[in-house]
Parts: sequence; C-alpha cells; structure tokens
Amino acid sequence: MSPVILVVDDEPDVEPMFTQLFRRDLKSGRFSMLFVSSALEALKQLEREPKPVSLILSDINMPGMTGLELLPKVKAIRPELPVIMITAYGDAETRRRAIEGGAQALLTKPVDFDKLRGEINDRLPAAHG
Repeated sequence: MSPVILVVDDEPDVEPMFTQLFRRDLKSGRFSMLFVSSALEALKQLEREPKPVSLILSDINMPGMTGLELLPKVKAIRPELPVIMITAYGDAETRRRAIEGGAQALLTKPVDFDKLRGEINDRLPAAHG
C-alpha cells in the first residue's frame, strides 16, 4: 500500500492544485493524498484511520482549530507521524511555535513546490522516484 499524505487546508483550491502538481506521483502510486478541510476532520481521520496516514501537510490559519492547535493533538495520537506546516505568515514566532510543537518543517505560501516535493521525499523514503 502506498503512503497516504493527509492534506489539511480550508482553501477549496488546494485539492485541485496539489492533485495537478503531484499528478505523476499520484498516478504512479508513489503516494496518495487525502484532503480534509478542517483540523477536526483531520483528527477524525487519524482516529478512524482506514488508510494509514504517513505524513500530514497542514495549513496553520484555519477557522475553528488552527494547525498549531492541531499539532499537539496529532502528536498525542501518533507521535512518530511527520507533520509539515504551511502558512501565509512565516514569521519567527510562528516558525518557533510550529517546530517546538513537533512540526518537521514550516513552508510559507505561496508554496515552493520543489521545496515541498523535497520535504515529502525526505519524510517518505519510499516515495523517491
């Protein structure tokens, strides 16, 4: 079974954009992507976990629970699960809070997709191609 990347973002354009940018990876089965629009949905997915999630890509600024609030909850359920945070505000305080909270990386919007691909490849060794 290929690794599953759980993408948590309330922006509706994220799913078609990521699906397009990673189409070769998705088509070849290197990994699959599961999209949810809130931190609460992400937690429900992890608790249900019909597909084992191998990596989380989460926006920070979302209504309800933020990505920074989601982070410790994810780490409580799956401490080993890599989380990459994505934010429009890459200030030092946000970066510090994300990394101290257990995020492996913090990328700023607009996302540099070469950098994101590198982060995914670093976290999912089986996804190199």
